[in-house]
Amino acid sequence: MPRAFVIGSGPNGFAAAIHAAMAGMRVEVFEAEQVPGGAARTLPLTAPGYLHDFGSAVHPMAAGSPFFRSLPLEQHGLEWIHADIPLAHPFDDGSAAVLLRDLDAACSALGRDGRAWRNLHEPLAAHWESFAQDALGPLLRFPDQPFRMAGFGLHAMQPATLLAATRFRDARTRALFAGLAAHSFMRLDAPFSAAVGLMLGAAMHAVGWPMPRGGAQSITQALLASLEALGGKLHTGRRIESLAQLPDPSGLVFCDVTPRQLLQIAEGHFTPAYARQLRRYRYGPGAYKIDYALHSPVPWAAPECRRALTVHVGGSISEIAAAEAAVLRGQSPEKPFVLVAQPSLFDSSRAPAGKHVLWAYCHVPHGSNVDMTERIEAQIERFAPGFRDCILLRRVSTPRTLEVMNANLIGGDINGGAFTLRQLLLRPTLHQYATSNKRIYLCSSSTPPGGGVHGMCGYHAVEKALLTHGS
Repeated sequence: MPRAFVIGSGPNGFAAAIHAAMAGMRVEVFEAEQVPGGAARTLPLTAPGYLHDFGSAVHPMAAGSPFFRSLPLEQHGLEWIHADIPLAHPFDDGSAAVLLRDLDAACSALGRDGRAWRNLHEPLAAHWESFAQDALGPLLRFPDQPFRMAGFGLHAMQPATLLAATRFRDARTRALFAGLAAHSFMRLDAPFSAAVGLMLGAAMHAVGWPMPRGGAQSITQALLASLEALGGKLHTGRRIESLAQLPDPSGLVFCDVTPRQLLQIAEGHFTPAYARQLRRYRYGPGAYKIDYALHSPVPWAAPECRRALTVHVGGSISEIAAAEAAVLRGQSPEKPFVLVAQPSLFDSSRAPAGKHVLWAYCHVPHGSNVDMTERIEAQIERFAPGFRDCILLRRVSTPRTLEVMNANLIGGDINGGAFTLRQLLLRPTLHQYATSNKRIYLCSSSTPPGGGVHGMCGYHAVEKALLTHGS
């Protein structure tokens, strides 16, 4: 087997490295930063002792990843923490809708919409392993479970607003589903915007919405330990700007980077036609993130939110849809949809005794320089009067800040590219993981299935290479 070099140590880069090592390749990973993990890092962003996740804080797709589940990550220190209330969605009357891990309990909590919720999610959650294997891969292939995927596709291809309106009678349930769907960064009235909502809902009932003890860095450390157990090596502080910097020109190269970086690193190695296709690749909206150090927990009006790991702050489905539509029009919403995580409520290692950390972000136009701090805090204060009085320190990360800290986050795009119909099917091109050079593969979230901490982009890239070069 040839040598394999992986550029980038995000979850997809590590997945590619581990899968290549399992296939018998000698693997080396090159990471530009001193701390590996890409977006899956945990850092003292506000003050010493306050540990904040740079990227996502809650990881249903990591817990449900078919490839990660095949690895002994728990033996390498990864421990999942599940909250009694994984997700809460507050409303202006001081109440909140909740989504629970147990499907029976969730359906009971949803009242008259419980049966409709079950009909949508139970077929997927009950067969999660096979469903996730099919769903977390290229759309342009024949699935292992075609009838189940066809049923999923009939719902997934709908706009989230339409699916919610036709399936749910209660405005609270519609808002709850809108919050799930809004993770996609898509307009909620756009085709296929329901897909991410259904996927996250199914993951909730199959594997939960847990967080790793100690933060996202624990996922990275477990992946690194798995790689090292297979003989792989990691080099940090080694920014690869050209393939000429790699030790062996005959080795396979797996790039956990976006098309923009790939063109720079592999300049002169692609056909002109393929290079033109990469240049046409579109990046998506950005994220505006705030990490808080708090002297006390958030005083949510709804008691359910005080016991929730994740809180979706956005109000009604119409408000969430309006906010996401504004972002896609290039506007900064006055009332953004804010995703909030409260890790220190369930993991005391994340903050000094008696103190807390809070993770919050909203969607903004690509590369936006608009200050969203006041708007985010106003949204949280709307459902948690007195929130601002709890703040000790805040660390604001604009789209530009995110890109500086992780070069893959172009314009603050945390999904590796816009979810347009073309880029759902051809991500980033018809080649997907392969390129016009049989030695070079793309394994980042710019390939299917896209953003998220699941490693499936790296896994599929190596699968493609094994088909070409032998297993």
